[in-house]
Amino acid sequence: MRVEVECYSGRKADERPVRFRLDGHEYMVEQVLDQWYGPEDVVFKVRADDGNVYILRHETSELDADWSLISFQLPS
Repeated sequence: MRVEVECYSGRKADERPVRFRLDGHEYMVEQVLDQWYGPEDVVFKVRADDGNVYILRHETSELDADWSLISFQLPS
């Protein structure tokens, strides 16, 4: 599922997500729980201000590549 993501850009562009929009709702990223790199993407596991955990994938193989929602988890 495609998602719009705004990122913090420090030492590099799109360093980490800070806010994202999904189905007309906007969520603030409260915490980046984990991140990992693939050959063509970077994936972030984040906790949003609604208390839920989201896994967001950013395709890095192309300039201005899309973000997508990989997974969603309600808090336990």
